[in-house]
Parts: sequence; structure tokens; C-alpha cells
Amino acid sequence: MDDVQSLCHTRWDCKYHIVWIPKCRRKVLFGRIRKHLGDLLHSLARQKESKILEGHLQPDHIHILISIPPKYSVAQVIGFIKGKSAIHIARMYLGQKQNFTGMHFWARGCYVSTVGADEETIANYIRNQEDEDKRLQQLTFLTEG
Repeated sequence: MDDVQSLCHTRWDCKYHIVWIPKCRRKVLFGRIRKHLGDLLHSLARQKESKILEGHLQPDHIHILISIPPKYSVAQVIGFIKGKSAIHIARMYLGQKQNFTGMHFWARGCYVSTVGADEETIANYIRNQEDEDKRLQQLTFLTEG
């Protein structure tokens, strides 16, 4: 109960595990983009009164654990974050200054799961995702060789 937050007339504890990918699952979330994307996503979440509690940027997908107030739908917040971050990436890293019509950085949709009593398990999963992916990739390499 210590994670309960408040709005004017509401007390709430709504957390979600969300995963989304770049268009065509391109491995583009590294280098210059990766360094700044975390801060950008946190800033965009705050604009919708939400808070990213855990997050990890993989080369081809993003995992976040986010707390969203009940006055916003998950689709509203994630759509806002994905849309504004795509515009920012286009301006800062792809050299576009205007006319973003038809440009897409993120694939449509996302995976969403509600977080109940398993919050710590999901937070640990997100924290350790990169290590697990490396371990599995090494196992695959060893079995192929």
C-alpha cells in the first residue's frame, strides 16, 4: 500500500509492463540515440503525470515499468511517448526539420501487461533482461559452433 499515489479525488496504484519495438525491429537503439532516449522517455512520461519506474533499452526493443494515473489510458500515454520521441529522434538524429508526415520510427502497437503483486519480479526481469539476452546469445553461439 506504500506505492499508492493521489490525484484530487482519487487514490491509485496502476503499474504496467510495456514493451515496444522500432519499425521492422531494426537494431537502432544504440550509440547516440540510446544515451539520450532514457532521459527523453522519462521527461515525456512526466508530461502525462506518469513515472517510469524501471526501464531498459535493448538494441531492438524497449522494456519499461510505468505508473500511469487512471485518468489516462495506457494507449494515450504510450502513444504520446512514442509519437513525441519519434519526432525528437527524426529532428536530432535523422536531420529532419519539418514534415514528419509518413515518417515512422516505432512499429505500431506494443505489449502491455498489468502489474499487481509481482511488481518486484517484473522490475528484476527488466533489470536483468540484457544479461539474459547475452547469456542466451552465447549459448546459441556455442551450440552452433
